[in-house]
Amino acid sequence: MKINQTILKEFILIGFSIYPHVQTFLFVVFFCLYLLTLAGNLAIMGLTWVDRSLHTPIYRFLSALSFSEICYTLAIIPKMLEDLLAKNRIISVIGCGLQMCFFLGLGGTNCIILTLRGYDHFLAIFNPLRYPLIMTNIVCGLLVASAWAGGFFISLIETALIFRGSFCSPNLIKHFFCHMQAVVKLSCIDSDLTEFIVTVISVSALLGTFLIIILNYVLILCTVLRIPSAEGKKKAFSTCTSHLTVVIIHFGFASIVYLKPEASGGDDTVIAVPYTVITPLLSPVIFILRNNDMKNAFRKMMGKTLALKK
Repeated sequence: MKINQTILKEFILIGFSIYPHVQTFLFVVFFCLYLLTLAGNLAIMGLTWVDRSLHTPIYRFLSALSFSEICYTLAIIPKMLEDLLAKNRIISVIGCGLQMCFFLGLGGTNCIILTLRGYDHFLAIFNPLRYPLIMTNIVCGLLVASAWAGGFFISLIETALIFRGSFCSPNLIKHFFCHMQAVVKLSCIDSDLTEFIVTVISVSALLGTFLIIILNYVLILCTVLRIPSAEGKKKAFSTCTSHLTVVIIHFGFASIVYLKPEASGGDDTVIAVPYTVITPLLSPVIFILRNNDMKNAFRKMMGKTLALKK
């Protein structure tokens, strides 16, 4: 336990202040990436809403993932952009707790929704005749709600563990947001035990959802290999490529954040950028460019827009 320390009511996010000469440049880059992320995810939600051919469970899961990604970036990037231009990078302890809760909750929700999409692919390929009867709109809605509930259940446990006690000076968070591993080191109580428990919970949730996805794809592979026609196999595999690509990127970057060896604060800041900034941008790009239904829906929408202008 730390003694003779001042109890903190606010933190200072060091973030990219360790790179003072490039902060304006970083602001421009991150701001443009954020706009593209919003545009891409809103495009998916809009296409899914207006195009009746996309009113199916697979695209409802995709729309739910896009909405979760928007909320996820909203919890992190606006504050990061503000701090890139501000001299005082202050965040209250309460504000830090809320940011952490939403970051962890929405990150967990994304993982579960990706897992549900993998199960949806398996169900559609393994039992196509019963699929419409099993994966109804009500079931799809309940599964999405369970993803949010599961993500925030884990998040509340982790946030409560970290913020159950007071924080002692220095009040410097060596990150551009309230990352749990950076915040827990400022705790007045035994931070090593808390950090270990929180890390075990995060890694278990991350690996658990990833292994379920891998299991789904093993079963999908076994099912597809039994399809007699080459065209049928190609069609079945093509429906999974975009999702599998996003899964590899999402869990790959997440594993770097949570499974990496102990690193310095500057390294932590740079390492977290792909997971918090790049992944939410790549997801909609991949789903739009590598999915024929999404591309066709986008072409139809653009055609209607051009026709109205004429």
